[in-house]
Amino acid sequence: MPGNVDEQAVGTVDSTQLGWQRVPLGEALRRELDLPVLVENNVNALAIAEALHGQARGHDNVLVITIGTGIGAGLMADGRVLRGRSGGAGEVGHVPVEEDGPLCQCGGHGCLEAIIGQSALVDRARERGLVGADAGISALRALADGGNVAAQQLFSHAGHLLGRVLAGVVNLVDPEIVIMLGEGIEAWSHWSFGFEPAFRSGLIPRNRMVPVAVETWQDDRWAQGAAALVLSTPFDAQGRSGEQGRLVRERIAVPRSSDDVRDGGR
Repeated sequence: MPGNVDEQAVGTVDSTQLGWQRVPLGEALRRELDLPVLVENNVNALAIAEALHGQARGHDNVLVITIGTGIGAGLMADGRVLRGRSGGAGEVGHVPVEEDGPLCQCGGHGCLEAIIGQSALVDRARERGLVGADAGISALRALADGGNVAAQQLFSHAGHLLGRVLAGVVNLVDPEIVIMLGEGIEAWSHWSFGFEPAFRSGLIPRNRMVPVAVETWQDDRWAQGAAALVLSTPFDAQGRSGEQGRLVRERIAVPRSSDDVRDGGR
């Protein structure tokens, strides 16, 4: 889920994107499905997926960033996803950037997400007459792909702001690698013009060579993140998944019947 999730095993969600406050999602799903349910922030889940079978494998300290509808982060330190006091660690999209900037979904002004999220970029493109009132981010990206300088500058400026903020985050958390994901990656060739110089110039000397891996994006990556919550439960030495994780592990470990074995394990 996009937003704060108190505990995987409880699954109470606060989400500015969805307009949710203290929604008992885990409880509702368990009641309706009669199954164990784990709930987690969507970028945290992606970080777990990256650790299991992505570019984070072999790294204990990783920063996963998603750009698209919002700007999110998943932080791994010493091999563990950092969740913070209430599951809200990684809200890089709500780093304040402009003191009198545009209103954000969170109620603040000038948050990074309110300036470079997809809706913000499209709104700015409409104000400048680059796209029509009914156009979306795909139309703006198509303009930039076609060589429209004004559209390219919108993405490049977004990349510049993202680079400056992420340089501060990297200096703070000291990751081994930064992994970039999300729907917005489709326009990364335009973001990167502003991102790379702003990011590198903002890093302290010992961090300037930190690698940035930009991954191609398909929407099923969110599903892979959700599946990773299940796949990671046998390795949950800290008990983050709680009682629901125990129930998941029991389902994973259920012995197959002899008929299943004869039928090829279907």
